[in-house]
Amino acid sequence: MEPKFINLTPENLASEHLCCIIRSRKPHPGVAAKRHWLAERLGEGHIFRKLHEKASVFIEYAPLETAWVPVVGDNYLYIYCLWVNGESKGKGYGRSLMEYCLADAKAQGKSGVCMLGAKQQKAWLSDQRFAEKFGFKTVDATASGYTLLARSFDGTLPQFAAHARTCTIERKELTIYYTWQCPYVGHCLQTVRNYCEEREMPLTLIPVETLEQAKKLPCVFNNWAVFYKGSLETVNLLLDVEILKRICKHNA
Repeated sequence: MEPKFINLTPENLASEHLCCIIRSRKPHPGVAAKRHWLAERLGEGHIFRKLHEKASVFIEYAPLETAWVPVVGDNYLYIYCLWVNGESKGKGYGRSLMEYCLADAKAQGKSGVCMLGAKQQKAWLSDQRFAEKFGFKTVDATASGYTLLARSFDGTLPQFAAHARTCTIERKELTIYYTWQCPYVGHCLQTVRNYCEEREMPLTLIPVETLEQAKKLPCVFNNWAVFYKGSLETVNLLLDVEILKRICKHNA
């Protein structure tokens, strides 16, 4: 029996779970924020496709022109996230979702599909080794270790925006750029606030609230970016204070 997938739409967005954080009783503020963010994106061609079960199985992508990332290119789709977690692994769901995205790109006459990667696989980024099985190749890279992977249909290639390559800012305090695209962002922000308040450590949080802001960011970005002492440290969400401790110790 073929697995059943559905796409979120304005009609079902309020009633369908969002895979990342599944709650059946109590509402979750991160999920509510994600729904609000998605509600404004679906009309732009943004796709959130998921297994029609209570499971963490989904893909999220958008036309590169309206994707909130500092990547430039003509007529591409950008994959934010492809996630298959827990007991759902090993059932072919990831392959089905990737094949759907590639087929959708071809049906729309797109030039290809791209996604963020890294020279060494990092948490919170889709598995680039898995993507490589579908013909994705590294087409651009930054000195900070992040890469842009693309599956081109016509030979054209996307690239990081020039200002995103610097991965540096003038601010020296811990600085985080973020959107509400991920339901875990609220928890991460509170973790960071608590850590900095306990240590009387300066902190600047910068919400990215428009497509124009996202396209002009001074670093690679997938919905979150952490700077310390002027340099990009990670695009990984900071669920654990141990990550913050390592960042601060490394830059002591």
